[in-house]
Amino acid sequence: MLRLIDLRESSADPRSVVPRAAMDLTDAGDAIRPVLEDVRVRGADAVLDACERFDSIRPTQLRVPASVIADALAGLEPSVQRALEVSIERARRVHQDQRRVDVETEVVPGGTVTERWLPVARVGLYVPGGRAVYPSSVVMNVIPAQEAGVPSLAVVSPPQKDCDGWPHPTVLAACSLLGVEEIYAVGGAQAVAMLAYGIDLPDGGACEPVDLVTGPGNIYVTAAKRALQGIIGIDSEAGPTEVAILADDSADAR
Repeated sequence: MLRLIDLRESSADPRSVVPRAAMDLTDAGDAIRPVLEDVRVRGADAVLDACERFDSIRPTQLRVPASVIADALAGLEPSVQRALEVSIERARRVHQDQRRVDVETEVVPGGTVTERWLPVARVGLYVPGGRAVYPSSVVMNVIPAQEAGVPSLAVVSPPQKDCDGWPHPTVLAACSLLGVEEIYAVGGAQAVAMLAYGIDLPDGGACEPVDLVTGPGNIYVTAAKRALQGIIGIDSEAGPTEVAILADDSADAR
């Protein structure tokens, strides 16, 4: 049932009925700095401890095995798979048209100035999790990187208690449809720190440091991206999405 709030005859401050978060980015930055430093110093142990503390689950592995990714795709509802495939095709068409070309200008006979567009070597892609599922964030992060020619991609997404400690299977399936094989069951500030500093994995191998981190997250993820900017590049400091709908009395509010 929708809750209707009519402010037309109200003298109340609208901010009292449409509250904002009590914590700002500065406060969040103070809260996550110890986490970032702990990951820098202790590596995987710090990441696992942070997962247990903030997500209430300690992943058995940080990197998602190929078998788990394959099972996620095999179990995907056909209608969802088709919707993802359509989304992927449309997004790829857009980003293919956005690819830049080199520009060369002859400023004097025999002397030229060239502008070149080169991809970074490795990108970390943050996909949020929790109360909602965001395969769309996989599509919107992975495809621009692929079309730019980035050779190495790593996706991070929070471990889910009801998914055996892995990211949501729809997120894993979206990664599989896009050919992404390097996925980590890590979220929050600890995920951004892991991508920035790199870590050795407990079961062998490593998550190598990235050049750039993109993708939306909560205020702690945003604060971590801000704090680590300079060690890594970032896309932006994403905030909550808000929608305003303007309608008259002919609209069906249901």
